[in-house]
Amino acid sequence: MPENKSTCNPSCIPLSTDPLGQTLHSFRMSGLVYAKSSLSAPWGAAMPPMPGCLLFHVVTAGQCLIQLPDQPIISLTPGQFALIPHGLGHNILSDPDTPPIPFFDLPVQQITPHYEILNYGGGGEHTSLICGAVRFDNPAATDLVKQLPNIIHLETWGTTDAEAMHATLRLIAAEAEAQQPGGDTIITRLADILVIQAIRRWLDQSPEAQSGWLGALKDERIGPAILNIHNNPAQNWTVESLAKSAHMSRSAFAARFMQTVGESPLKYLTRYRMHTAATWLRDSDISLIDCALKLGYTSEAAFSRAFKRTLNQSPGLYRSNQPI
Repeated sequence: MPENKSTCNPSCIPLSTDPLGQTLHSFRMSGLVYAKSSLSAPWGAAMPPMPGCLLFHVVTAGQCLIQLPDQPIISLTPGQFALIPHGLGHNILSDPDTPPIPFFDLPVQQITPHYEILNYGGGGEHTSLICGAVRFDNPAATDLVKQLPNIIHLETWGTTDAEAMHATLRLIAAEAEAQQPGGDTIITRLADILVIQAIRRWLDQSPEAQSGWLGALKDERIGPAILNIHNNPAQNWTVESLAKSAHMSRSAFAARFMQTVGESPLKYLTRYRMHTAATWLRDSDISLIDCALKLGYTSEAAFSRAFKRTLNQSPGLYRSNQPI
């Protein structure tokens, strides 16, 4: 599926001074598709699973229900936002008794490769939705998304950050209503911001964000070491050199890294390198040898062995399996 890469250059934004802030700052997002829907009850859509994508829904008028497997039904009204971080299949409904129709069977009109319009329903109560599928390009985002819940539902406003999100929602609703030239581009950029805002609010509020990889980034010793790996994946890192950067002994560092991150420092380094390589192979025509050299390997064979060991397929097969 084609991508709509953000043209925003994060280098113009001041860097945070903490490892978690710097890691979030480095994330890039690609918008795969956005849809504006004008719906009239009764209606129902079955959204297919989209592994590797974050799916979101914003109600700009009316209301809808979101139904995930083994989850309580969630009601969305104007000013509310739902993010489905793991790309799980789900139903969007006007009411719980309406059978959903597979989304790709609905009369969707493609305006651009990344923007669609849907007008559908039985003629009753009106609902307007902005929906989308986005993907992080930074390989470190895999660890972030892994810790997110199946759904993030934001329904209350009160903090400064929440008010910023509400302002973004109002701008999306205004652009969707105005239907002016360039509105689809503005909506896609605002939607990207909204996803980041939602994740940032979850990070601030959720106890789960204090443990695992996110907790490790906040650790005063382990966080800077992880950031060193992210910033310089090609460097010939050893447990000793990473421990030195954390001002710890080798044994104490290795034990603390394993305790906070859940894997050894060198295993994390290799996994980060291979996910970086996967992103390059997916999004560019980089050669395997250049990929290897840029990640600190002296030969294509050594790189290919590490790639297959980590991702269970060769880099060549991985590239050939990517959609054009």
